[in-house]
Formats: sequence, C-alpha cells, structure tokens
Amino acid sequence: MANIAVSTDKLSKAYLIGLKNEVHDTLGGAVISWLKFPFKNYRTLKRLNTFKNNEEREDYFWALKDISVEINHGEVLGIVGPNGAGKSTFLKILCRITEPTSGSAKVYGRIASLLEVGTGFNIELTGRENVYLSGTILGMTKKEIDRKFDEIVEFSGVEKFLDTQAKKYSNGMRIRLAFAIAASIDTEIIVIDEVLNIGDADFQRKSIAKMESLAKEGRTVLFVSHNLSAIKAICTRAIQLNHGKMVRDGEVSKVISVYLSNYVKEYTVQEYDLDSAPSSEYAKMIKAELKFDQSKGDHLKAGDPFEFEFIFYNMMKEENILDVVFQIKDELDNIVFIGSSMDNNYVKVKEGYFKWTCKIPPDIMNQGSYTVHKFYLIKNKTDVIFEQREVLSFEIMYAFDLRIGNIGRKEGIVKPKLNWDLLTGENANK
Repeated sequence: MANIAVSTDKLSKAYLIGLKNEVHDTLGGAVISWLKFPFKNYRTLKRLNTFKNNEEREDYFWALKDISVEINHGEVLGIVGPNGAGKSTFLKILCRITEPTSGSAKVYGRIASLLEVGTGFNIELTGRENVYLSGTILGMTKKEIDRKFDEIVEFSGVEKFLDTQAKKYSNGMRIRLAFAIAASIDTEIIVIDEVLNIGDADFQRKSIAKMESLAKEGRTVLFVSHNLSAIKAICTRAIQLNHGKMVRDGEVSKVISVYLSNYVKEYTVQEYDLDSAPSSEYAKMIKAELKFDQSKGDHLKAGDPFEFEFIFYNMMKEENILDVVFQIKDELDNIVFIGSSMDNNYVKVKEGYFKWTCKIPPDIMNQGSYTVHKFYLIKNKTDVIFEQREVLSFEIMYAFDLRIGNIGRKEGIVKPKLNWDLLTGENANK
C-alpha cells in the first residue's frame, strides 16, 4: 500500500438527465399534468440521492461505471478514449471537484491539477497577482510562491505581460501561466486534462519535457490527451475508457494500438445504403473510406502512403463531368491541403454508381489528428451539387526512426523526403 498513489474501487458517477416533456392534446390532460408537477419534481429530487449502481434507467447517464484501478507513485499514466468516455469525470473525482455516485477513490499524497484553462484565475487581476491567487488555491504558501516565482514566470513566457490584466491575455498565455504554476508545486501527484493542446508547439515541447522530469523525480502524473503520440512518448502505462467503463489497462503501445484499430474501424469509413445515404437532389454519398496497408501495422504512421475512396450514386439522367474536392484539416483547424480530381483528365459520368480513388503518396503527412473537413461534388467544373462536412477522421502516429532517434521528426504538418547534395574539400568552399 505504501507505493500506491491512487486507488479506486468500483468508482461510478451517474447524472440525471432531462427527458422530452410530454405534450398534451387536450386542456384536461394539460391541467392534470400541471397538478402532478409537484409530485413529479419531488420524485426527481429524491432519485438524485438514491442512485443504485446496478440500475439502468432512461433518465440516468453513467459517466463512469465500476472503475477499479491502482496507480503507483512514479507512474505516468495516460488515459485515452473518445469524447464522452468519462476521462475528465474520472480526474475531477480524484481532485475532489465532484463526488462519486458510488464506489471510492483514495489519493495518497498531495495532488495538483490542471483541468481548465486558467484554473483559479481572475481576469481583472494582473498575471503577477494571478500567480499568487492561483498558487494559493492550488495549495501553495506565499513563501513557496515567492521562492518559485521567477521559475514560474520564465517557464510561462509571459514576463513582458506580467503586470497586465489577465483579461487581455490570449487563451494560450493563460494556459501557459496556469501550467507553470501547477507544475511548480511540490506535490506527489499532478493531473493534466488535454489543455496543453492550446499551447503552441514550443510550449508543448517544454510541457512534455517538464512532465518527463517530474516522473523522473518520482512524481505521479495522470495525463489525458487526444495527442496519442505525446502519450506514447512520456507515459509508462495507459488505460482506455469507453462509455464510462475501463476497457483496457496495460503497456502504452498495446493500449494505443488496440484503441487506434477500433478508431480506424469507427471513424475512417462511412458507409450507407441507398435509402439512408447523405444526398442532394443530384447525388448520394454511398461510401467514404481511408485505406492503408494494414499488413504493416494496425495504424497509419507518419510518412506512410494511403488513399481515399469515395463512392457515389449519380441521380442525374444526362451525362456530366463530375469531380470531387476535399479539404484536410489538422487538430488546430489548419488546412493541410486540398485534394481535387480536377487536375486529372475529365470523364463524363452516367446515371448510377461511380467511384474515385485518391492516392496520397509516401513521405507527405506527418503525425497528428486530421479530418476530411469539407467534401464537394462538382458538376462541369463549376457547379457544387453536393456538400458534406466532417466526412472522415483519422490519426497518424509518430514513426520512430532508428537512424536519428526522435530528433526533429515530430513537429510540422508535412514529412517530405528531401534530396540532398554533398560537396567536400575545396569544392565545398566555392
């Protein structure tokens, strides 16, 4: 028990959700319903304090269900899962922000958390004043803050704006300062939820390096992020949550590999039958899919080739030139590139099914999370006859290169293979 930092036993959290109100067709029905309101509200309030962990009801939402896990001191635990899996709820219970419905959560040691942008900040106060305010809220004494003040300011990079009101800070500036405060606390456990994605690339590098150094000091770090490459780089263990339940616990690469393989099946293919397909008056999208060589692994790696396949049903009787145009965006909403079949020789398409395959060559895309953000079907090179948003999502993992380790291979949107010329001796000085 002495080595355990966090222990949970059948930890569960349920929320009571609203249901659609019943609409009455008659005045009598409406009056009876109005008279029943006090009793209905009383029963609702009573149920708030009488949850049963084995109870499945339409108006219950189980954000967490029977989570049992032990985390040792010195572990860096990555928590992965889709949106709504229960990751943030799990951390909020550990930080005593919210109470569990049932089960228990025990924390052995002092805990610091960074769950929201600008935790404990008052936007009317200056950055300097917020360092003391937020530090105090997180449990630091004034002497501790005084001793670490210069270190906090230097790490955050906001020295120039230290005596400016926080309301004039960008989200990125606030999160840098908040992280610098939380990371400076002499605490056994630090909890971080996704917010590092707001920082720029340089700050993210510094933050990851800081978490690695905290782990080497024997601190326990719980890290929630959709950046799976960051989790793989710094975490010593990972768990996967899905619909409030823990579905996997173990070695980081294995947990991520299985998670990504399921993610691939769920998000990298959208397929419809002819009746339910997204459509316009001219065409229906039957299938959109990202494909790659899964014999080399169950996830797409930086620099790997892949392809998009789009299948449509053309409802127009006459022949037309039909083209597709799509946008790829990264997780920071940058447009990575635009793909267009207009660059090819045109072919007239008759009524019925047709398919395009767009091949992305190797050594183009770097690691990251990407989305086929917008998709257009264009008639005769000018007229948009079909539009669809958020067509596909996919993750490209970092590919470790044994030749150079991890130096300079993680940053950037593109990962091209470049041609180099080398001159030596006297020729090099000309």
